[in-house]
Amino acid sequence: MPLGSKGLAGMTALLASLLLASCGTGGEEACDSPLVTNLPPSSFRSSSQLTSSHGPVFAKVNRREGAGGWSPLVSDRYQWLEVDLGRRTQITAVATQGRYGSSDWLTGYLLMFSDTGHNWRQHRQEDSLGAFPGNSNADTVVQYKLKQPVIARYLRLIPLDWNPTGRIGVRLEIYGCRYTSDVASFDGSSSLIYRLSVRPSWTAMEVISLKFKTLKNSGTLLHAEGQRDHSLTLVLEKGRLLLYHQQGVSSSSGGQRLVSLGSLLDDQHWHHVKLERLSTHLNLTVDKNTHQVRIPPELSHWDIHQLSLGAVQSHGLQKPILSNRNFHGCLENLLYNDLNLIDLAKKNNHQVFVMGNVTFSCSEPLSVSVTFTDSQSFLQLPGLTAWSSQFVSVALQFRTWNKAGLLLTFDLPQQEGTVWLYLSEARLRLQISKGGRASLELSAASGLNDGQWHSVQLNARQDHLSITVDKDEGATAHTSIPLPLTADSQLFFGGCPVQDSNQQCRNPFEVFQGCLRLLTLDNQPVDLIKVQQRLLGNYSHLQIDMCGIIDRCSPSHCEHGGRCTQSWSTFHCNCSNSGYRGATCHSSTYEQSCEAYKHKGNTSGHYYIDVDGSGPIKPQLIYCNMTEDRAWIVIQHNNTELTTVHLSSERNQYLAHFDYASLEEQLAAIISQSEHCEQELSYHCRKSRLLNTPEGAPFSWWVGGPDPGQVQTYWGGALPDSRQCACGLQDTCMDSNHYCNCDADYDQWANDSGLLTHKETLPVRSLVLGDLQRPGSEAAYRVGPLRCHGDNNFWNAAFFDKETSYLHFPTFHGELNADISFLFKTPSSSGVFLENLGIKDFIRIELSSSSEVVFSFDVGNGPLEVRVETSGPLNDNRWHSVRAERNVKEASLRVDGFPAATQEAPADGHIHLQLNSQLFIGGTASRQKGFLGCIRSLQLNGVTLDLEERAKITPGVRPGCPGHCSSYGSLCQNQGRCVERASGFYCDCGQSAYTGSFCHEEVSASFKSTTSITYILKEPYELSRNSSALPSSIYSDMTLRGENISLSFRTIQSPALLLYVNSFYREYLALLINKHDELELRYKLHSSRDVEVLWSRVTNLADGRLHTVTIRRLSDTVSVQIDQHAREDFNLTSDVEFNSIKSLIVGRVQESDELDEELAGLASLGFTGCLSGVRFNSISPLKAALLHPDSPVSVTGPLAQSSCGSSSPANPYAAETTRSLSDQPGSVDPGQPLVNTIRSDSALIGGVIALVIFVTVSALAIMARFICSRKETYRNQEVKAAQPEDGHEFPFSSQADSQGAPGENQKEYFI
Repeated sequence: MPLGSKGLAGMTALLASLLLASCGTGGEEACDSPLVTNLPPSSFRSSSQLTSSHGPVFAKVNRREGAGGWSPLVSDRYQWLEVDLGRRTQITAVATQGRYGSSDWLTGYLLMFSDTGHNWRQHRQEDSLGAFPGNSNADTVVQYKLKQPVIARYLRLIPLDWNPTGRIGVRLEIYGCRYTSDVASFDGSSSLIYRLSVRPSWTAMEVISLKFKTLKNSGTLLHAEGQRDHSLTLVLEKGRLLLYHQQGVSSSSGGQRLVSLGSLLDDQHWHHVKLERLSTHLNLTVDKNTHQVRIPPELSHWDIHQLSLGAVQSHGLQKPILSNRNFHGCLENLLYNDLNLIDLAKKNNHQVFVMGNVTFSCSEPLSVSVTFTDSQSFLQLPGLTAWSSQFVSVALQFRTWNKAGLLLTFDLPQQEGTVWLYLSEARLRLQISKGGRASLELSAASGLNDGQWHSVQLNARQDHLSITVDKDEGATAHTSIPLPLTADSQLFFGGCPVQDSNQQCRNPFEVFQGCLRLLTLDNQPVDLIKVQQRLLGNYSHLQIDMCGIIDRCSPSHCEHGGRCTQSWSTFHCNCSNSGYRGATCHSSTYEQSCEAYKHKGNTSGHYYIDVDGSGPIKPQLIYCNMTEDRAWIVIQHNNTELTTVHLSSERNQYLAHFDYASLEEQLAAIISQSEHCEQELSYHCRKSRLLNTPEGAPFSWWVGGPDPGQVQTYWGGALPDSRQCACGLQDTCMDSNHYCNCDADYDQWANDSGLLTHKETLPVRSLVLGDLQRPGSEAAYRVGPLRCHGDNNFWNAAFFDKETSYLHFPTFHGELNADISFLFKTPSSSGVFLENLGIKDFIRIELSSSSEVVFSFDVGNGPLEVRVETSGPLNDNRWHSVRAERNVKEASLRVDGFPAATQEAPADGHIHLQLNSQLFIGGTASRQKGFLGCIRSLQLNGVTLDLEERAKITPGVRPGCPGHCSSYGSLCQNQGRCVERASGFYCDCGQSAYTGSFCHEEVSASFKSTTSITYILKEPYELSRNSSALPSSIYSDMTLRGENISLSFRTIQSPALLLYVNSFYREYLALLINKHDELELRYKLHSSRDVEVLWSRVTNLADGRLHTVTIRRLSDTVSVQIDQHAREDFNLTSDVEFNSIKSLIVGRVQESDELDEELAGLASLGFTGCLSGVRFNSISPLKAALLHPDSPVSVTGPLAQSSCGSSSPANPYAAETTRSLSDQPGSVDPGQPLVNTIRSDSALIGGVIALVIFVTVSALAIMARFICSRKETYRNQEVKAAQPEDGHEFPFSSQADSQGAPGENQKEYFI
């Protein structure tokens, strides 16, 4: 080897050795040393041992001494193996191995930890999962690394499951390292005070951290004082940590509570607390949970002068948060900005003062608890040998979440009675029964299911019985029933044995689930350790020497303000008034936009909108204006009216600020997801300039855009940054030298108005107007509501045209809550919609068959499936909705409107969904079972995936998906036609007599006797243009062999003409109510033949109620349907062709020369009442007259649109709010703005109307006499009514009326 190479190799080796050496000594020491190997035999204990060779001392990994491991005498779940590490140690991992050379090994176990060998605490992996996986054979070592290190001296392993063909057998190793700490003990009257001798310079961050343990549920942990008498106090109250802020002499309320965190912290286990003060926030951490709260402004530059630990030692006048309740327990590793205060106290540092009896070790009182875990739990104790016949006393403490449960029962053999002490509705109750009937009942206290320890004492002497709760005498009674307990008596706590052959215990109530401690009989404590060792009494399904209560509501899994309540084994979220639903209040009950509401068939109105679904933004109540082709979101602010500007002499500018009904994050989300937004901005001026000259500084401006907004110097209708108004953009300004009408500075009214449509500058937040000080200056402004339409999320879609194609997105993160919603349509019977994989976990939604959707997942407890089977096919190429949700309580799946399927989560299992692959849409990573069709509006936890953008760059996938009418076309009612759009559809109401977004809003009007509507189909001058042509050839295109007529009416007039259709050949069709209040249909389809009259049997049609008529004719067959009455069928005999239709007339017929004398008299009377939804084939004359006056329609007489066509039985002549076609604005300055005024008609119109009414009344009186004198000569006896079952089915459709408010912006066309 060359010399240079040798030198280089030597340097490399030296460098490597230095790096390896640094790995072992530098930085943080690895905490993974084996701890069991060198322990002495005295460190091992067990519940029992099979033989001396199977003792616990032989339970060391990879050792073969004795029988090669520990095995208990009996293999059941009451056995345990305990290891004493000699001192508190940091434990990071545990390993197990089966007994050497045997078939004995564990397949599952629990771990318990303790500092004292008592008061054990179960270790849980994910808050709910307590079981650890064991071995699959006797030789392999299986190690489990704890996610969070545990500090303890004692470890206890409890077998759960073992090899079914063997026994319990185990060898054990524990890994960790030495743990050192500084501890101080407080007795309830002692404290530590730390005073900063030199006032420190203010820092942006201060940190206080400590550990504490206590048996008391209340006490002051820490009190920090600073300048200006501000203080922060951290107290323990009912087992929870509360942080308060006080200033000066506190009021009786005791200060402002900033945050509450933690629960059940009085369990005599160590809890870690960390308080961080940042520049704008406070972070409070308790164990693994952190809560952030904004700092009150007065604390933003506050620093600490004095710290009191264990009590409030204040030299100010502040009232303590917890008066006379100092901390009683131990503190450990108390650090202030990395300064160890307990270590300073040990060294008698002059800055630390010890008040009272503070010791630097942790003395812990011995308290043995017992946990009743399930329905088979009970504790049986014998009576005392020395029961006093004069006095009986039983005392205990309990804690539970359940409202009901048996605490104690025993028999009274001499009285043939039973005593029950139990909880019911969270109250303590005592019941004594004799002969099967309750002879005495007492109750005391309430709210005893709060998880706190409560003390109960039952005292009985000769004629007096009492129960005491929490040292307050709750209930007493004088009774002659003695309670003679003897050594033969048996007391049962919590429940009864499942198999009790002697029937010594009966429990008609629920079993108790919770913890008991400090159990005494006649003031003698019961040794529960003897019970555990089977030396006293009997028990089943108990955990002794530990309280296994869990607060499942801390932290709460209930989202969006849902209220958490719990029982021993589960929790429940009350989602009422939150706007969310589901087991954890995760999913929103509202749609995300007006667009989504519209496509569920909803009409205009106020709706709650949740723009981000299950995300953090709250729902909001807004107005949705559903027009024919748009769904507008309308967001109001505090002033949308035209407002006159009044400038005070003290200010040179006028400022207007606009507060919106929606929160800031709601506004931003709506604007972002909408396809289009706009806001009207108008300025009316008289000698008041707006933007000045293009070179000069603007007089006025507005602020808009995301909060806080930016100054904008353009006006409505112009472009951003243009410094123009709409007229400047269109080159139509009054003065060509300016870009705004108002900048012309004329002494007359002008205005600059238009719409702001650039979403980046919306909404308008404030307005500043400047040129108002000069004499004669006048101005008014209007900022309209924010209006948005379109939902970019709702229509975002992708079309998969190959089974091997898919879209991929980043990993989905839904560890605790995952909701997935989308719409799909497909012709295929199977395919995967979505899949995301982890190492073991996964989530998948697929179409498994043409009528079944499957939601499957695994969070570590094994695969679970939720299935929904539909009654109809899902591969019909129509849109179908899917919503899947998985949370810590359950998984659910809903398809369309079918009932949701749910699958409950295991009560004690993994809860975190851990995924790491890409998210696949429309396929899988294996490219199998791909999806063919469209997926739309895919949202994961409220966030929409942009399928269209990803589809643009993905082969085999196309953006967008047409064909919406197949799914939504049924929303178009009353002959409305569904029209496809690139994003969605709209209903074309041009062929319908109705209007509105779904052609559902009735068009009705109030008619007077002189009102007439004539819809002209053919002008007569066409005949004169081609006089040589035969009439039959001229009008051949207007010949009908059938009609489809529908209308609704309300009147008390009879007779009355409803509809008249005539032709150029003196043929006609007349629909009327005769003098008998019956419907009558007259056909004259041949000029030389008599009229045919068809009568309906339905009577009383002129009763002022709303009636709906549908008439269909096909050739010579006519059917008539009135309201819900049976259809009536008729036949025509004269002719079947209606030739050359000229016009349709509703109301009074002005020209009646072609009518016979009787019908002419009736036609001249006109119609008085209400008509609605008038339709003749594709022609809607009433709708044309009211909404489209430019169509071939003429109106004479008064006609007022109203809601009289509503089906409510109101008086049709009651006062109505109507909009008349004859209303015209009064005479005003055409440029002057109208501010809060109402324009009225002129007096001239009133006079004309009075004259018309007089003439009409006179004509009606004369016509009535004429009609009454006529004889009934026109009833045609040849008309035969066919039976309904023999009637012909016609190719016409009829849909029920749907009422609604009038819409706007209708797109309709009339022939």
